[in-house]
Amino acid sequence: MNVKSRARTGAALAVAALGLGAVLAPAAQADPNPVTQYRTLAGVGSDTTQDVLNGLGDVVVNAFNQKIIASWNATGTATIKTKTTGCVINRPNGSSAGIDALRNAVDTNSGCLDFARSSRGPVDTTSTDLTWIPFAKDAVSWVKRSDSALPANLTAAQLKDVYECNLTTLNGVALTPLLPQANSGTRQYFLSSIGVTTPGSCVTQGVQENDGTVLDTAGDIAPYSVAQYTAQEKAVVTDRRGAAVLGSVASVAPRNADKTLNLSFPFTRDVYNVVPTPKLTNATVASTFVGSTSKVCAAATTIANHGFGTLGANCGTTTLKGER
Repeated sequence: MNVKSRARTGAALAVAALGLGAVLAPAAQADPNPVTQYRTLAGVGSDTTQDVLNGLGDVVVNAFNQKIIASWNATGTATIKTKTTGCVINRPNGSSAGIDALRNAVDTNSGCLDFARSSRGPVDTTSTDLTWIPFAKDAVSWVKRSDSALPANLTAAQLKDVYECNLTTLNGVALTPLLPQANSGTRQYFLSSIGVTTPGSCVTQGVQENDGTVLDTAGDIAPYSVAQYTAQEKAVVTDRRGAAVLGSVASVAPRNADKTLNLSFPFTRDVYNVVPTPKLTNATVASTFVGSTSKVCAAATTIANHGFGTLGANCGTTTLKGER
């Protein structure tokens, strides 16, 4: 991580430490409320889907009207406690960190985690130990500052050149591309979509994803979940957009005129809840996540309110498996 990325990350953490929530009251509860309400299914991971899972945690209930899902945000306190006994773990930040935490819980038989939030599919398919269960559709676009002279539209080829540092200025503005931290599923999906294997040395790495407040110069651009942007704009969740505005790719806007997800946008993706494959037969896991009539898939209004598209019959499928 270069010096600039440390400065940006440090600034973001400093704002959080000073209690940004006291200035912009969060629209959605972070972490289970109360945190001592140890629900049946505990999950961690993706920043992109943390808020929609918090929303689902409020509406997905069992036959006794008890909440089932406990989902911990990607950022917050350094450690979290996920079960009544023991289970104090470091808070995982991002899809990969959440998946690795789930793998560790399985390998150690700790019972501390039941699922991981992921905005990416499997990157290692050497085993079928985990199952990625899709529940919503998202897109990843790029953002710039609203007061920047950068163009509002870029092609995938231009984005590739920007993030490989072959294109360093546009409209007379020196480009300063940003990327989320390494465990981010959004980072991985975005780089894959634009064909970048190794970002160039000009790229500032390590910023928190889906946080437009890190864009502090005219040349800054960064990937952004379109669903997160919409939910923040609607004040369904805490608004972290700052001056960030969504850009188009190849003249295709990421949203329709009514601000719903544009399914014709080039970079759309499914988002997932990841569970240990042997747990697919567990009654609570199955009724919560598996199949288009599962409790999560049936909560289409909550999913749409958080800016995501719904998957219809493809929601809750269990064909996608891997190691991590």
